Amino acid sequence: MLKTESRYLLTKEDIETREDLPAWLKTEYETFSELVTDPTFPCFFGRTAQLKGELRYAYIEHNDWSHLPEAVESFLSLFQKPTKIRHGLFIFVEPESSEKSIEDYRSSFWDILQYLHNHDRFPWPSEAPKDPEHYLWDFHFAGEPIFTFGNAPAYKQRKTRNLGNSLILGFQPRAIFQGLEGTEKGGIMSREKVRARVETWDQLPKHPDISHFGDPDHNEWKQSFIGDDVTPIEGKCPFLHHNR
Repeated sequence: MLKTESRYLLTKEDIETREDLPAWLKTEYETFSELVTDPTFPCFFGRTAQLKGELRYAYIEHNDWSHLPEAVESFLSLFQKPTKIRHGLFIFVEPESSEKSIEDYRSSFWDILQYLHNHDRFPWPSEAPKDPEHYLWDFHFAGEPIFTFGNAPAYKQRKTRNLGNSLILGFQPRAIFQGLEGTEKGGIMSREKVRARVETWDQLPKHPDISHFGDPDHNEWKQSFIGDDVTPIEGKCPFLHHNR
């Protein structure tokens, strides 16, 4: 059974009212909220969810990641019952004392996903590819497929990926894309609208590694933490699947 309640899975009200949370988290959340609710913010789904209080949040500090698996399980439990709410999870990482490079933040991003995988209480679904080089691979936790993406202060050109001084991981369970899949009419239209708005905000063409899940010429892991440019990501995925 998934852990259904956790004091580490936070709502908008929690962050705004609880006094036991780190000061840095409240500061970074305020920056995040201000950016995401800007009327011109490209992702209208994210903007609407933030305004309605439908997003969820978690955080980790440099010396303690231990509560993160519990928080993610609690988040995924929101989908155990049929719901039309497209919840998303944003994980805030304690800011660095000085800003790092894109490569450093990307490395931290994959370290966090690896930590979650290493501490996953549930088996990886037998039908899901385990090799990130497979075009149908995506990250799984507690048996659920999740689209993960990173945001970091080192993004200077791709401003939509810079949401404050924290490395922020976005988690979107595949369940929220029902009806908006990559090959569905609604998904194609929504994706094109958002991407056009992103290009306007960033003043940069779509990154070449951005596509849709299920594209046989696409590696999902590359789109999780794109570059601050238009250069395709090379090399192998840092994620290592552990058989248990």
